[in-house]
Amino acid sequence: MVVLAGGLGTRMRPLTTTLPKALLPVAGRPFAEHQVELLAANGLDDIVFSIAYLGGMIRDALGDGSRFGVRIRYVDEGDERLGTGGAVRLVAASGLADEVFAVLYGDSYLPIRYQEVWSAYAACGAPALMTVLDNGDRWDTSNASFGADGMLEYRKGAGANSGMHYIDYGLSVLPRQLVMDRLPGGEVSDLADFFTGLGDRRELAGFEVHDRFYEVGSAAGIADLEELLERRDGATRK
Repeated sequence: MVVLAGGLGTRMRPLTTTLPKALLPVAGRPFAEHQVELLAANGLDDIVFSIAYLGGMIRDALGDGSRFGVRIRYVDEGDERLGTGGAVRLVAASGLADEVFAVLYGDSYLPIRYQEVWSAYAACGAPALMTVLDNGDRWDTSNASFGADGMLEYRKGAGANSGMHYIDYGLSVLPRQLVMDRLPGGEVSDLADFFTGLGDRRELAGFEVHDRFYEVGSAAGIADLEELLERRDGATRK
């Protein structure tokens, strides 16, 4: 599992002036702790954090992952700021990525059964897979649609009149060699462009999930996540 946690978090300033978005407080704890615990509960025990902006703070907060029952390693962009695509390419070239690995956005909390995603990828026959939610522009502008063959078309920022109803859920599965072949090394690039190209080549399968995603990119997002965690913890104690 690769977690992209190098963003500047500009929408959450001034909080992110001195704190990376991954460490924003959620229910009294750094968000990344909740995220790692969710991954651990789903059997994902080998995690690579891609860090950049204030990345040392993330490393200090999470350590080697042993207190969560997982192994955490880090790939640091430093001051390069390579974008989401460049960050994934750097991890793929680092020697820490598996031959097939999942990519999760560092501000996303996705309460799904992750093994179902792996099973869907194994069965789809496509080079790559993206999880999507039937969105109808509820959470943000829809950016994906299914073709008759089950492959996705992807267009970030496609617009309300695009006819697209699905949205990138924040979790994808990629082969390391595909990343190495299609994303330039040492250059700024965006995963959105990479996924657009895969969709155009009919190389991007879609897996529909039905539980909404949670994120810490806004105050409202944090409030929603805290409500979810309170409901879950309350149910666990009963």
